[in-house]
Amino acid sequence: MTQSPDPNLEKKNQPPRFRRVPLRLIIPNMVTLLALCSGLTAVRMAFEGRWEFAVGAVLVAAVLDGLDGRVARMMKGTSRFGAELDSLSDFVNFGVTPALMLYLWILKDAGNLGWIAALIFSISAALRLARFNVALDDPNKPAWASRFFTGVPAPAGALTVLLPLYLDFLGLFPHWFADEAFVAAYTIAIAYLLISRLPTFSGKTLGTRVRRDLVLPLFVFAVLIVALTVSYPFRMLAGGAVLYLLTIPFSWRAHRKLVLADAGMAIDDDGDECDTDLDDLADRDKDHGG
Repeated sequence: MTQSPDPNLEKKNQPPRFRRVPLRLIIPNMVTLLALCSGLTAVRMAFEGRWEFAVGAVLVAAVLDGLDGRVARMMKGTSRFGAELDSLSDFVNFGVTPALMLYLWILKDAGNLGWIAALIFSISAALRLARFNVALDDPNKPAWASRFFTGVPAPAGALTVLLPLYLDFLGLFPHWFADEAFVAAYTIAIAYLLISRLPTFSGKTLGTRVRRDLVLPLFVFAVLIVALTVSYPFRMLAGGAVLYLLTIPFSWRAHRKLVLADAGMAIDDDGDECDTDLDDLADRDKDHGG
């Protein structure tokens, strides 16, 4: 005679239907969702023509995007779910939202060219984020590689591509800069920087350790930056966008020096890995005065 299975034993073997999720896993995702809400609000502000609020919402989304990862690492709340949510949020906030803002502002006057420029920027942001996620799994990256991004990061690209909008409100640009065809070309150029192989400064290693005597001045400087941004948002954003673009040649040069110093890697003139011999490259630099 066969015995029926013990129902109590089956219940013990079943996983619990509702598991409690630690708060340290929830808080970083809440920050990401707040960033997403801010990015979507920027779209609404753009439709209503409230450009100051739209730009401010994108800026808030960028700040929150920089915080969610740090909060997750500090609270040891990193998760695969959080990484995927962060990528989707970044695509909406820094790929779709700036493209729609530029289209509603001036690119719509360029007809199909304006829409194509907006599409190219959004697609480039998506490709850049996908490449970034794949690069995280690369075990062969040298330790110094964390100092650089490959291409312009999505938040910086979003704030930089809106430079014509900042200058329009400041009245600091020649009339040809406000032309829709030029803005479309500028949008495509920033899209190229997103998917390019150009190394740009990461900034992730900044702020991990601060000298004790610099803590208070750092607080004062942070308050000053926030106060200036709130008081003069378009001036600060325009200046920041221009300064960021000017740092790209310096980041390329710093990256090139580190690659040349690494005996296990080789580099060609455009920053891609190749089979070029390091000694031959060094001799060639000497011949050209590099």
